[in-house]
Amino acid sequence: MAAEIVNPRSDSENRDASEQGGGAAPLESFDPAFALHRGGKMAVQATVPVRDKDDLSLAYTPGVAKVCSAIAEQPELVHDYTWKSSVVAVVTDGTAVLGLGDIGPEASLPVMEGKAILFKQFGGVDAVPLALSCTDVDEIVETVVRLAPSFGGVNLEDISAPRCFEIERRLQERLDIPVFHDDQHGTAVVTLAALRNAARLSGRPLGELRAVISGAGAAGVAIAKMLVEAGIGDVAVADRKGVVSRDRQDLTPIKAELASFTNKAGISGPLESALAGADVFIGVSGGTVPESAVASMAEGAFVFAMANPTPEVHPEVAHKYAAVVATGRSDFPNQINNVLAFPGIFAGALQVRASRITEGMKLAAAEALASVVGDDLAADYVIPSPFDERVAPAVTAAVAAAARAEGVARR
Repeated sequence: MAAEIVNPRSDSENRDASEQGGGAAPLESFDPAFALHRGGKMAVQATVPVRDKDDLSLAYTPGVAKVCSAIAEQPELVHDYTWKSSVVAVVTDGTAVLGLGDIGPEASLPVMEGKAILFKQFGGVDAVPLALSCTDVDEIVETVVRLAPSFGGVNLEDISAPRCFEIERRLQERLDIPVFHDDQHGTAVVTLAALRNAARLSGRPLGELRAVISGAGAAGVAIAKMLVEAGIGDVAVADRKGVVSRDRQDLTPIKAELASFTNKAGISGPLESALAGADVFIGVSGGTVPESAVASMAEGAFVFAMANPTPEVHPEVAHKYAAVVATGRSDFPNQINNVLAFPGIFAGALQVRASRITEGMKLAAAEALASVVGDDLAADYVIPSPFDERVAPAVTAAVAAAARAEGVARR
């Protein structure tokens, strides 16, 4: 897949065109992002030549009939003689796009194209963006199930909570290919990797740390589950109404489940009350955390303020009180970026034709990602750069090995 960059006309040329009745100047004359996106960021490229009638007879009729007949007799051959085992469907309904919210399927398509080219660039995995014009859970599930024969995996993207949880669960039950909601699990994998290295830097095991997560949506729930799975000492999650605790009467089923395995300390009240004495803050909600609350955290705390474009705690404030600071932005050190995880996770799963992505595979991905930092570990380097060429191979190998160990690999 290839990106096409169109060189915009100069500002003077656009002014001339407008003055001569050519209409308004194109958007790319004001913003280079529009120039890059003109015509889309992807194209389909053949992997075999069709130069003459012999090539044509092999690539299409009559040669293709032999391959079709073989697959009909032995369905597993589809993995060897089509693109199925190396391509992922990137599926959205456009209801929770980046920081834009519910903008619909068409407006979400630039993000899905972007996701697809990141799959290719960082993991060598082909991906196809599919923006669906439906938001009903049943309709989305049925649509993806019907499309699944063409793909080796499904990456769910930018689907609002709590529907995203049910959609992923039901697709995992009905399909025998990996289904992965990156907003949940990609974020969780990279967060855990950074936290492992922050803990190593401070000489403390995860089991001694108490974390507080701001945000009980897709990412917050997944991070909490993964931290518990990894052995965190305790973790509390706060939504807009305060800390999620068993004594609250307004919890959704997802949050009630969350309360059942988090907040062992029994903290209630606002986010600020949970931060007092906490070792870790993880922000996936937006909003702003008062400096006084950050100051109340334990000495040597870690602040992962991951909201974009405005972190919940600005790094300048966080550095006054925290030993390690991470954000979701590329212009500060320690960027928690999903692109560090999902390309390698899918590459590893596809490599062994895994039937699903297990918790063990996600934990293996986090450990592999953390290990890339190695002896270069420092307060401003607890997670590698997305452009570190060691990342995807390390994650791929770890995920493939974990899939084999857990019995979900088919080769």
